[in-house]
Amino acid sequence: MLHQLSWKVGGQQGEGIESTGEIFSMAMNRLGYFLYGYRHFSSRIKGGHTNNKICVRTTEVRTIPDDLDILVAFDQETIDVNYKELTASSVILADSKFNPVHPEDCVATMYSVPFTEIASELGTSLMKNMVAIGATSALLNLDKTVFQSVVDEIFGRKGEAIVEKNMQAIQQGYEVMAQHLGDRIGEWELEPADGKRRLFMIGNDAIALGALAAGVRFMAAYPITPASEIMEYLIKKLPKFGGTVIQTEDEIAATTMAIGANYGGVRSFTASAGPGLSLMMEAIGLSGMTEQPLVIVDTQRGGPSTGLPTKQEQSDLMQMIYGTHGEIPKVVIAPSTGKEAFFDTIEAFNIAEELQLPVIILSDLQLSLGKQTVEPFDYSKVALRRGRLQVEEDLTEVEDKSYFKRYEVTEDGVSPRVIPGMKNGIHHVTGVEHDETGKPSESASNRQLQMDKRMRKMQHVNFPNPVHVYAPHEEADVLLVGFNSTRGVLEEVQANLNAHGIRANHAHIRLIQPFPTAHVSPLIASAKKVLVVENNATGQLANILKMNIGAHDKIVNVLKYDGTPFLPRELTNRVKELLTNGNI
Repeated sequence: MLHQLSWKVGGQQGEGIESTGEIFSMAMNRLGYFLYGYRHFSSRIKGGHTNNKICVRTTEVRTIPDDLDILVAFDQETIDVNYKELTASSVILADSKFNPVHPEDCVATMYSVPFTEIASELGTSLMKNMVAIGATSALLNLDKTVFQSVVDEIFGRKGEAIVEKNMQAIQQGYEVMAQHLGDRIGEWELEPADGKRRLFMIGNDAIALGALAAGVRFMAAYPITPASEIMEYLIKKLPKFGGTVIQTEDEIAATTMAIGANYGGVRSFTASAGPGLSLMMEAIGLSGMTEQPLVIVDTQRGGPSTGLPTKQEQSDLMQMIYGTHGEIPKVVIAPSTGKEAFFDTIEAFNIAEELQLPVIILSDLQLSLGKQTVEPFDYSKVALRRGRLQVEEDLTEVEDKSYFKRYEVTEDGVSPRVIPGMKNGIHHVTGVEHDETGKPSESASNRQLQMDKRMRKMQHVNFPNPVHVYAPHEEADVLLVGFNSTRGVLEEVQANLNAHGIRANHAHIRLIQPFPTAHVSPLIASAKKVLVVENNATGQLANILKMNIGAHDKIVNVLKYDGTPFLPRELTNRVKELLTNGNI
């Protein structure tokens, strides 16, 4: 029996590739397996090669493997593009409709299966994906009833007849494949799972659910890959809680609407990707100057300009910290798992309101769209903190009818905040420099007082566990450092290196700004070399380490910027090459 299975389905975008992967994943999830899936798709609505690779195993998994056990191909391009991931024990299940050709240097076994023909005989060729699911279940020795609840859920609203047809397609796919396999049936059977029900979600869904749990009641956003699912999730859910989502004309409007709603006392936010964040920068500065809470989600993708909108990259780091003109306090949080995406989103709203500043939740395409198993969230751990948001009883009437000191200079930099319309809370709000009541002021002494006041907030950022650390060695040969979605691959690489006698520690940065220097410095000091692994061309995280800690002589860049994520064996080999070549 297999401990881990790697399965991929591929074809032309728009012919049901995503739904095939979804049905397979949902069934395996309901059996209690842990899953991690990554979609490769083209930046167009229909057409172009797409595939969905899913890793299934009985223990937690946060990355896709290098190899592939089963490839389900709906066209020849799928075989030509993906066969080099296959091994001698792997299998290709190819639709006989396109007369599949087995590449000469392909070591896997290929079976030509009449997916489309069987589906057409049952009434529609659209059910070819269900036939493929049935063929897969024969390889894994799964009973067809495993898929019954999934089919009921997806097709139940279309009537019992449609449900039955889809189940027939699965059954016939199983039977045809069983005939092909003979006594090899079940050869790819997985170890039994524990049967526990867990969540199976993309990172965007975890962020959206976190926003809902944080008390968000308004979202303004403009659709953009890979952030759109956050908006789509909340369009369905927010109205049930008295909230709403507005699709704006652009990202500038989205950000200023979110600022306005927060000014009115409603927890609000927006979400976008790199191009949208470029447009938001002036408004982010407005949030910093007016000291209005603002949460923004940035789902990084390949750039610049339109770049690679559907591919993995981590190149927005410097933009998030230094993109605004002028200087404002700003917090940047970088979750690395679905669980962190949920809870870090809640914390982002708390910090934004406590310190009255912009907070950016930094994600990347792999985390945002990669689907993963997540343990059910413990909602008892959700706590909402609104900081110095005053209630009317706190505001005493003053004899001279003076304006409320909305920007009062305080020791920690945080001033009392009121909602518009509160008696005795009248004040000015302006994007120019202002005094304590908000009235414009260009006084040199006032400017310094207000700048110092705002910047003092950064000394009071309280973010739990700013660095995820697994450091079993007091003195390490190598410290692996990363952020966002590289956590899963770095965990596997660390285990591989330790198994080969290389003492490897791992630090995953979860708080980018302000940088957690005190947490990272001891780890760097105790390592011979520091490998900073990131999906960009300029080593942005490595540069941030150097700026905050130094250690230039220890830090080595490990970069990948071709639009694809790091894979475990690929990265392990790169580290070993550095060791062998004497670079470490």
